[in-house]
Amino acid sequence: MVAAPMRSCAFRSRDQRERSGRKERLQFVRFPAVIHLITFACYGCHLHGDAAGSVDRAHNLPGSRLLEARPGRVAAELRKMDQPPYEMDRSRREVVLAALLERCQQRQWTLLAAHVRTNHVHMVVEAEARPERVMNDVKSYASRRLNQMRLDEPARKRWARHGSTRWLWKPEHVSAAIRYVVDEQGEAMAVFEESS
Repeated sequence: MVAAPMRSCAFRSRDQRERSGRKERLQFVRFPAVIHLITFACYGCHLHGDAAGSVDRAHNLPGSRLLEARPGRVAAELRKMDQPPYEMDRSRREVVLAALLERCQQRQWTLLAAHVRTNHVHMVVEAEARPERVMNDVKSYASRRLNQMRLDEPARKRWARHGSTRWLWKPEHVSAAIRYVVDEQGEAMAVFEESS
């Protein structure tokens, strides 16, 4: 694995430096980039109470059980939806994968692996940003690219409100996440893996 890029940040405020009565050079602390496993679903495809299992705000701790199947909750979630569930065909998956690669390059994030499925996206990314920011940024950028390709109506809801963001601290966790994203999703669809 390549060494993490570092970001600099002053640790004394301007007021603190001015109060000291002398000009001083800024001192810097370096923060390394962190690797995340990010997963987000398409709009309406993973509803709370579905038999496949889901996680909600009250049941989102690592290692906690998935919600049990509750057909009544699924029906309530479906009634709240104002558009049909969104699914991606091959052309949409390819546009989304290209958008992920492009956005990561623009932001100087390192995309280690990605798999765009019919109804969800997995990515392993190294970034100097919180995973929620990365996820929201790539969702927006992918939507913009899909709009430019005129594959959907511009007002089409494509993504679920949030997603799953996991911090990967150890090299073995990163390797396991990459294998999960690339090899353990069933039939390969739109897949990217960084070459070593």
